[in-house]
Amino acid sequence: MSNSIVSQIKRDHIMNLLAEGKREDGRQFDEFRKIEVETGLIESADGSAKVKLGDTIVMAGIKIVPGVPYPDAPADGTLTTGMELIPMAHPEFESGPPSEDAIEMARVVDRGIRESGMIDVKKLCIKEGESIWMVFLDIYAIDHCGNLFDAATIASVCALRTAKIPWKQYFPEMEKEDEPLPVTCIPISVTEHKIGNDLIVDPNFDEEAIATARLTVTTDENGNYRAMQKGGKGSITRGDLSLCLDRAVEIGKQIRSIIG
Repeated sequence: MSNSIVSQIKRDHIMNLLAEGKREDGRQFDEFRKIEVETGLIESADGSAKVKLGDTIVMAGIKIVPGVPYPDAPADGTLTTGMELIPMAHPEFESGPPSEDAIEMARVVDRGIRESGMIDVKKLCIKEGESIWMVFLDIYAIDHCGNLFDAATIASVCALRTAKIPWKQYFPEMEKEDEPLPVTCIPISVTEHKIGNDLIVDPNFDEEAIATARLTVTTDENGNYRAMQKGGKGSITRGDLSLCLDRAVEIGKQIRSIIG
């Protein structure tokens, strides 16, 4: 994370490599690590996915339960997103209430899903003004080796795509079969980190730790920009922004082709 300590020798090594157009693991500046996805791993969940992004591992689980709608949206279902950075994932993570980093990550993932309209919340209405389906998305960092933002988004999207609404569990009298969530699109985030004057995607832990700024851009499969979040104290120039936007669209396409 941004407050991690990296030795000056290591920092200089990374900076010198970037100045030569190189990265420690040989990747290009706009190249992601290998992505592996497994779904349906949690039997008690209504949907789940584990994503391995390089050595970073994130798990997402979905629980769908009936509830009462908000007064100002009587026919809309709801989505609630939470994230935990458990101590097992990295020595700097501590048990207890969600940290500021965990809260920020959950908000970034939630915003990308919500602003893209990935879930058609109108179709989560059971009885207008009385009952709707509430979708709870829980994300867990299992192993933190850089870029939890994008790993969490991919895991969340894959979990939501495999989730089923448990009609038979809660409303057996209706004789309805369980059905998939009403998914309308596949939002994918691409997070760029700025080190010196260079922008790189999918940083490993050390690259992420020495970055001065971060920009997450979420797109849908039509190339529309759906959400954006800046982090870090450094600046993002207009030229940086243009590059990030272009990369988000192209890399988003690549990731969608991988996750299917």
